[in-house]
Amino acid sequence: MGDIKLQPAESGHGLDESPHQDIQQGQWSRAGSLEKREQRLTGDLEVISRVRVNTQAVQKRAQHLQAQKIPRKQFQTAWLLKAVTCIDLTTLSGDDTPSNVHRLCMKAIQPIRADLLEEIHMHDKGVTTAAVCVYPSRVADAVKSLKAANCSLPVPQVGSCSVSHRVPVAQTPLETRLQEVRLAVRDGATEIDIVISRLWPSQDSGEAMYDEIRQFREVCGDAHMKTILAVGELGTFTNVYKASMVAMMAGSDFIKTSTGKESVNATYPVAVVMARAIRDYFLRTGHKVGFKPAGGIRTAQESLLWLMLIKEELGGDWLRPHLFRFGASSLLADIERQISHQVTGRYAAYQELPLA
Repeated sequence: MGDIKLQPAESGHGLDESPHQDIQQGQWSRAGSLEKREQRLTGDLEVISRVRVNTQAVQKRAQHLQAQKIPRKQFQTAWLLKAVTCIDLTTLSGDDTPSNVHRLCMKAIQPIRADLLEEIHMHDKGVTTAAVCVYPSRVADAVKSLKAANCSLPVPQVGSCSVSHRVPVAQTPLETRLQEVRLAVRDGATEIDIVISRLWPSQDSGEAMYDEIRQFREVCGDAHMKTILAVGELGTFTNVYKASMVAMMAGSDFIKTSTGKESVNATYPVAVVMARAIRDYFLRTGHKVGFKPAGGIRTAQESLLWLMLIKEELGGDWLRPHLFRFGASSLLADIERQISHQVTGRYAAYQELPLA
């Protein structure tokens, strides 16, 4: 296998129209048994080891995507609502409390102020964020709050997501990390975020990484597993591509750029490489794997650029919560302000919007 070719996908040309899927599309397809998952855990590590990514081509493609025009007026509002449905509303603070998690869950269920949704006739469309993302110790609190709001788990729009083993270091013993996942699943987590070992790729051809992720895949059971690559520590685009492929071969339902706590998080060039890996894997196996950029995505305009990138690189099927997520804690507030501006003609002060 030679250099990755970087021709644009045939899936679309920007976000010049309103989303063609309904806002609530993207119901979970839970083919959950490990037997079915095994069908896709095939690949050739030796072939992947020979891949080389053309850095200049990646950067040129990323620059082209960033230069595209974003939608305006009512089209922008439609796409911002699409972005809301793809947010993993996150709190990963060391001082998180049950009340903080409860507030986050209520914001996930009602992410945009009700009066604003009524003005644009979206109040009855069930607009929610994709999930609530918390540390394992707070999973039970999140599940309790969602159930108290008559939002039973698992649900297609709002789920409980757990970040395993003390991101971002992933240096605790493997059995400890596996036990954290078991406990999170027991407490009701329907999605698990894991972090790959920092020893890869410096001391590993990919086999140890594959074996480690497979163990996480087994203890996750029916829970969806997102594998965090920590792209800022992989060094090269080639390593990002290889790590993406190995993670998908090992059974990841999503591949994620970073924890959001590293010095380098989600960037457009890295996203191009990971999206091409997802496309290559789909063409080889027929299985669709999701993508989650995390860290540094704070503004509504940035969210539109990310949606544009996914639409052009992977197609409209990936513009749904079960295949695309934003890992963000502050993004929702700016999206709500932009929607408020579209409705009222002015920007709301942050104190006028419910806290996330």
